[in-house]
Amino acid sequence: MGEMYRSIGMTEAYDQYRTLQVWNMVVGDTIARITSVEQLKEGDLYVRVKNPSWRMELNFRKKEIADRLNKAIGNEMVKTIIFR
Repeated sequence: MGEMYRSIGMTEAYDQYRTLQVWNMVVGDTIARITSVEQLKEGDLYVRVKNPSWRMELNFRKKEIADRLNKAIGNEMVKTIIFR
């Protein structure tokens, strides 16, 4: 599937889709339940958090989460995570 997207010049769109797909796996069930990924735009991943306490906790861990996401994707797609 990834090869097809590359052949038609949609590599970035495919990588963005993969980022959204691996979020739950990377962050785990607890965090996945209280977050929803909104969009990935120019390296910024926007994530809605249902609870202000969790938002603060996730802000402390955003570098670690971004690194794990990029590793799971196999590409440096996520430069920063913005929790809202």
